[in-house]
Amino acid sequence: MFSKHRADFPTLNVDNPPIYLDNACMTLRPNSVIEAIRSYYEESPGCGGRSVHRYATTVSRKMMSCRKKMGELFNAEQSDEIVFTKNATHSLNQVAKGLSWNKGDVVLTTDREHNSNLVPWLQLEQEQGIDHRVVRSNQDNTFNIEAFEEACANAGKNLKMVSLSHVGNLDGVATPVKQAAKIAKDHGALVCIDGAQSTPHMKVDVQDLGIDFMAFSIHKMMGPSGMGGLWGKMELLENMRSIQSGGSTVDTSHYDSMQWSKPPARFEGGLGNYAGILGTNAAIDYISKIDLNQVHEHEVSLNRVMTSILKDVDGMSIIGPQDPALRGGICSILLDNIDAHDIAILLDEAADVMVRSGMHCVHSWFNDKGINRGSLRASAYLYNTEDEVKLFAETLVEAVEALG
Repeated sequence: MFSKHRADFPTLNVDNPPIYLDNACMTLRPNSVIEAIRSYYEESPGCGGRSVHRYATTVSRKMMSCRKKMGELFNAEQSDEIVFTKNATHSLNQVAKGLSWNKGDVVLTTDREHNSNLVPWLQLEQEQGIDHRVVRSNQDNTFNIEAFEEACANAGKNLKMVSLSHVGNLDGVATPVKQAAKIAKDHGALVCIDGAQSTPHMKVDVQDLGIDFMAFSIHKMMGPSGMGGLWGKMELLENMRSIQSGGSTVDTSHYDSMQWSKPPARFEGGLGNYAGILGTNAAIDYISKIDLNQVHEHEVSLNRVMTSILKDVDGMSIIGPQDPALRGGICSILLDNIDAHDIAILLDEAADVMVRSGMHCVHSWFNDKGINRGSLRASAYLYNTEDEVKLFAETLVEAVEALG
């Protein structure tokens, strides 16, 4: 379905290209993104939003274009609701530390959150006395809507925030965000979504979901590293503090006072990653021309191939539901007696297969279950093929049988 797109990625257009299955961490970049970054440094290396010469004016216009395109991609009410950040981690920290809290305010997350959507809330619990509570998932890692609704009700008037991963990087399991957001809103809470694993793989409409904030990572959307974003409702952004104050964040300053800029400038302190923003502009152009529903279907079909080969092998088990349709493009495998890092190195060196090994920044889930080996995670994207995932799975089975 997407085989024609492989020609757009230089890392896949070499003799004997590697099988890259670490897309949940970072995707590959098409030529257009690489060219946009090169063009910035060679043709218009200026400071956007500051100087008025031709270099800077070119960058400023492309920044405005990029912000507008991202707003349209996510169906934001206005482009100024899009904030450029370093990554989803920065975005989630901006939400957590930019809002005002009272001691005892309740924040709900789940038991499958990336550290980016756990540690900032733990930090606020330690430093400001918020009450962070964890909603347990079902046994197969799917979202427990009954437990969530009960947790919202038990929090009562103290419920301030519900912050959930849209799709889990541990297992690819999606949260029914629209349903959860309605419940949270009925209990008076704000809703923040970690969209790092959803925005590259499916159509995300923030209005339809009924949420207040969404963090996302451009480096998982075929864009440059060091680039992410935050969407937030303007009325909320206007009342948030910046966690990175300085240049560009104020309209004016005096020795004893300052006047904050309006969003999004308020949250984009310091010299921007202009090369990254122009690369992001190209990445949004690229992803906007793709049917993301078809991308999701393609990834599920590849996961079916991996799952069919791996699901009944002694010495390994797949994290999450057995149905690949519920895990998107992620197949995360627990190995009984073999270190996941050793297998990952073997796959790379012996078969040119690149996967992720470890705890994937979801230490809390592994520690809760007493699993100290982590897992082996293969994550597919639009440019991966059935032959690639089949070779990965068959090589993994051979390795486990040989070492087990």
